[in-house]
Amino acid sequence: MQGYVPAVELTRGGIVECIHFGAVAIVDSAGRLLYSLGDPHLVTYPRSSMKPFQVLPFVERGGMEHFSLDEESLAIMCASHSGTDEHVTVLKRIHEKAQLNLEMLQCGVHAPTDQATREAMRERGEAPNAYRHNCSGKHSGMLSHARFWDYPTENYLDMENGLQQTILRTVAEMCEVTPESLTIGTDGCSAPVFAMPLERFALATAKLCDPQGLEYKRAAACRRIAAAMAAYPNMVAGPGRWDTVLMRLSEGKIISKGGAEGYQMMGILPGAIRPGSPGIGIAYKISDGDGSGRARSMLGIAILRALGFGAIVDAPEFAELNKPTLRNWRGLEIGEIRPAQAIEIRV
Repeated sequence: MQGYVPAVELTRGGIVECIHFGAVAIVDSAGRLLYSLGDPHLVTYPRSSMKPFQVLPFVERGGMEHFSLDEESLAIMCASHSGTDEHVTVLKRIHEKAQLNLEMLQCGVHAPTDQATREAMRERGEAPNAYRHNCSGKHSGMLSHARFWDYPTENYLDMENGLQQTILRTVAEMCEVTPESLTIGTDGCSAPVFAMPLERFALATAKLCDPQGLEYKRAAACRRIAAAMAAYPNMVAGPGRWDTVLMRLSEGKIISKGGAEGYQMMGILPGAIRPGSPGIGIAYKISDGDGSGRARSMLGIAILRALGFGAIVDAPEFAELNKPTLRNWRGLEIGEIRPAQAIEIRV
């Protein structure tokens, strides 16, 4: 596919057996392209990586204060959560304060992605509902915004609704593009999703982490969203998942939000690499969708190492997400998974 290059490879018996193609863009908050792999101008959908930006206008306008919502609630509005009971408790708190109900959610229904939760629900005969959907936090945030700003709630996902037009403008402004340049699609949860060049989304992520130069209310909202994600990483994903583990180990230095079909966003907070280092946005995409997550994980590890975060990805808590040695069902070593080329990044 045009724009993608070999990014991650798997070996067997000393030869490369499988290659995942990808594209990467890494940009600082001043707009400098620090690193790219493949075409940094590749246009693709961030999918759920866009969620922190979809809640941004709600926070910027004062919706959190209006409904007395806490930072844990904000974190789940940015989430692709695992559907645990803990997640549902926070969602119900949002609904109570914003006067919403379960039937208003238009995300659909699927079983929780957390295995322990699925098994517990099966044992007690509980069927999943929309609260268990991984995007229900985003939808609860959108509905809260609609309540707050008096947008219609019955069609809150339609692009004709003022809510989605506001989100479109906000995303375009953060990416420093025109709204007309963003290709509009429909996400798996039925919400609109916008495609833009990788380096534009990386820029938006850098500004989310380091919003110097933005208008005061927007800058404050960006800082609040990044802080909420870092403070409540379990709300953003769930037990054992990349975003949660990475943010917990980074202790406020990194935010992370994955998207479907092999997309990943990571943001590095100012001063996290060295004193005075800028905020950095990372956006990358695995071309084949990477259903197993193995290529996205390995490419993310290589990027984090190149930025000086080797201690995090080598931590015991990260072991399940960092398995360079490939083994068969008997546990025999049969090859490795590794970056297809060396990554060097100067900040």
